[in-house]
Amino acid sequence: MPHHEILPCPRCQASFECKMGSITLCHCSSVELSRQQREIIAQQWDSCLCHQCLVEIVTQTTLKPILSSS
Repeated sequence: MPHHEILPCPRCQASFECKMGSITLCHCSSVELSRQQREIIAQQWDSCLCHQCLVEIVTQTTLKPILSSS
């Protein structure tokens, strides 16, 4: 039987359901993280983050293309 837990997000303290026992069903499997982003998360937190925090980290750490002013 898959193991699911309600956990507090260590970044924002919101409660979320961690589906570590069914990782393909977990919210974290739908957020594409680069190696660098995974390292940033691992350096700052020891447990899973909620979906919103993962999305915010991706948004904050993804390089935006520089648009030409011409």
